[in-house]
Amino acid sequence: MFGADKGTLDSADTRLSGKKLTIGIVQARFNEPVTNALAAACKAELLALGVQEKHIDLVQVPGALEVPVVLMAMAEKLKYDALIALGCIIRGETYHFELVANESGAAVTRVGLDYQLPIANAILTVENMDQAIARQTEKGRDAARVAVEMANLLEEI
Repeated sequence: MFGADKGTLDSADTRLSGKKLTIGIVQARFNEPVTNALAAACKAELLALGVQEKHIDLVQVPGALEVPVVLMAMAEKLKYDALIALGCIIRGETYHFELVANESGAAVTRVGLDYQLPIANAILTVENMDQAIARQTEKGRDAARVAVEMANLLEEI
């Protein structure tokens, strides 16, 4: 399915096994109906991938700008195989949208690079609530899959 090398498919399947992983999730509460749906979909997918519920830690923060500092605090604990950032930033009438989107995204990336720890960034940046609602479940699931796959990939390297 992934080309002539069947081993690629097998290694992808192995990389989606969360049985031995501990995952941390940081959820921004701003736009809480959306971020709650992101978190629910993310957690359900982690469980489906084999991550034990006792190995999933969820921390809530006020908004997207607060997510990176908690990701950093969690990374410093050295107990997580991967982290997940969840949030929802909806464009308004001012420049604030760009500031929050750019700064939170850059800071999430910086934490991952500084700690060599995979961080799945599912902080939605959308034009309106309809777009957020349309993406909340799939992006929550995607974040779980990215976190598990990247944790396993880095373990292999």
